[in-house]
Amino acid sequence: MDGSVAGGAARSVDRSGGVPPTGDTIQIGIAVDIPEPWGAQLTRRRVEAGDPLAVPAHVTLLGPTEIRSASLPAVERHLADVAATHLPFALHLRGTGTFRPVTQVVFVAVAAGISECELLAAAITATPDLHRKARFPYHPHVTVAQDVAPETLDRVYEDLADFSAMFEVDAFTLFSHSGEARWQPRRDFRLGI
Repeated sequence: MDGSVAGGAARSVDRSGGVPPTGDTIQIGIAVDIPEPWGAQLTRRRVEAGDPLAVPAHVTLLGPTEIRSASLPAVERHLADVAATHLPFALHLRGTGTFRPVTQVVFVAVAAGISECELLAAAITATPDLHRKARFPYHPHVTVAQDVAPETLDRVYEDLADFSAMFEVDAFTLFSHSGEARWQPRRDFRLGI
């Protein structure tokens, strides 16, 4: 359902079904979804690698973050403001990279749209509710294998070395996690509206 946020400043799509969070805290994350046909291809490759965290392909803007449930409306208003002040942009995914040996991750690299992702991520965390100490510097990417056997990481790295996709990013998505189910999309925030 299309809706208006922050007095009409930004259009967004609420995907929560109007269900408020339960409990004192909620886990959230914010990401850019990878559209079809590439999203399914990258997700399938992650599943085939045996990755226990095989979630739909995405570029993370804010990793899993616990917030007070009562803060969620203010966070959503902040995200609407962020979206309204950033324009859609082209994202080019090309080739593979790895964070090994620091972490056991193979990813599809962001070749164009890096600075736009960095600016969005910085703007998203510019509120006390979402500011958190990061373990590593922000590096936009699409994880395709994580915490699997080294030979599997090598195979995924080689198999997707020639991968390429280019598409326009016109929104980002707020996800939530109750601790009982997988990450669920909660709300889409359209850029530049």
